[in-house]
Amino acid sequence: MENDDLLLPKDFPKLKNDAFLRACQGQETNHVPVWCMRQAGRYLPEFREFRAGKDFFETCRSPAACCELTLQPLRRFPFDAAIIFSDILVIPQAMGMDVQMVAGKGPTFPEPLKEPEDLLLLQPKVDVNKELGYVFKAITLTRHKLDGKVPLIGFTGAPWTLMAYMIEGGGSTTHSKAKRWLYRHPEASHKLLKMLTDVIVEYLLGQVAAGAQALQVFESHAGCLGPVEFQEFSLPYLRDIARKVKDQLKESGQDVPMIVFAKDGHYGLEDLSQSHYEVVGLDWTIDPRSARERTGGKVSLQGNMDPCALYAPKERISEIVKKMLEGFGTRGYIANLGHGLYPDMDPENVGAFVEAVHTHSRHLNLK
Repeated sequence: MENDDLLLPKDFPKLKNDAFLRACQGQETNHVPVWCMRQAGRYLPEFREFRAGKDFFETCRSPAACCELTLQPLRRFPFDAAIIFSDILVIPQAMGMDVQMVAGKGPTFPEPLKEPEDLLLLQPKVDVNKELGYVFKAITLTRHKLDGKVPLIGFTGAPWTLMAYMIEGGGSTTHSKAKRWLYRHPEASHKLLKMLTDVIVEYLLGQVAAGAQALQVFESHAGCLGPVEFQEFSLPYLRDIARKVKDQLKESGQDVPMIVFAKDGHYGLEDLSQSHYEVVGLDWTIDPRSARERTGGKVSLQGNMDPCALYAPKERISEIVKKMLEGFGTRGYIANLGHGLYPDMDPENVGAFVEAVHTHSRHLNLK
């Protein structure tokens, strides 16, 4: 690997399987493409072995480690896309916050934001190449090592989701501290969301320059907002991100499909389908046919099998997949779970899921 540092974001190997990119654009494909959120993860024994004893964020800062972890699931399963191994919380880190991954607890901010004056502690202008260059290096390296097998997805957390972590200091079921800001400090909330948006736009553009072929924006905490708060504190920033990234890419003659995934944000489905994203990701609480109807063919859809369905026997997984595919149809559709894979899942069942998507979708395409 000693020459890997010299690899540049150019002369990438030719793409051999473009089904995922075609589906993003609503074009016909021979089979429905499939990938899984958290496909590089703890459900794989080789992932656990590789990560043993290493600090999580230290791993994130090693391009070679991120590349290896991104490639691991593709050695086992015929996924149609890879997603770079990283974390959404690298952005708060780049803005000057301390974030640690605590065993048994998850991501933790020892000093979360408590009051609006704490915004002065954040780095307002982030040099993404300096602070997040390790992610760009990981993308470039992985894109070369993928050898054109499948496209590589880059990603980011959305502003509201990152804001919630930065104020809660970690995971939360109610997000009451973060939502307190929305109700008590709306101006400071908008100021923080705008700061985050500016960094995210630069970060995503950097990922494309490094070799990312698609981008996903994770609004993981959409579900704790009501429709009114979503309209004010989430949607405008999601739109801004897509618009600004696309405008800048257009100037250099580039066009990279973007996916928005607002978990539990059913009420925002119509708005999300008109927000400059090519693809809307869905969690498992939305009926496929209803999602198609409500988005009116404006976007491709991604999702939305309940991750827990992977605990079922393989025959049952196959039945669930078939029903899901019949609901969505095979065009303008990317199969995925409605959230990430869980650590105790059997890799064999993940394989059964991927195989069922490919087999049933080919069959449906012949009808």
